[in-house]
Amino acid sequence: MIAAAAVVPASPGGEPAWPWKEAPLRTLVRRILQLQAERAQAFRRLESAHREYLRSGPHYDFPRYRSAVHEVTQAFAAASREVLAVEAELSGPRAQPLLAGHVRSLQQLEQTRLAVVAQLQLLGTPELTGGREDTEQAHRLKTKVIKTMEAISEVLQDLRLDAESAE
Repeated sequence: MIAAAAVVPASPGGEPAWPWKEAPLRTLVRRILQLQAERAQAFRRLESAHREYLRSGPHYDFPRYRSAVHEVTQAFAAASREVLAVEAELSGPRAQPLLAGHVRSLQQLEQTRLAVVAQLQLLGTPELTGGREDTEQAHRLKTKVIKTMEAISEVLQDLRLDAESAE
């Protein structure tokens, strides 16, 4: 199962309390890294579900695949909400625009990665492609996923280094 942010009781003002509000920068960065690990787990689950779906042919088990996609979508949404909360904390109260920019870039890159992986999965779905493979398009999309993952790694490294400098 893919973890999501802990449910936190409401603060006296009625807003939900955020467990990282008073946390040091290194804790916020550690949480971003944990969320990235959760996203990686969700991507593995998505890939696994797609492989299982393709193996279930010729009478494809779409309901099972749809259920897995729904679960993964929920995990991505939860991670995104928390990443955006960290970005807001860094750009607002913490006055760390550089770190907030890294988190924003990370979020955008993850959105790109998810969109490209979804395109790849659609491209590899026989009933949508009539059984014809577009290997050139698949290669372009795989290359884009790899480049996006490399960019994500670079942003994470920059985030770690800049957070150390900011403390």
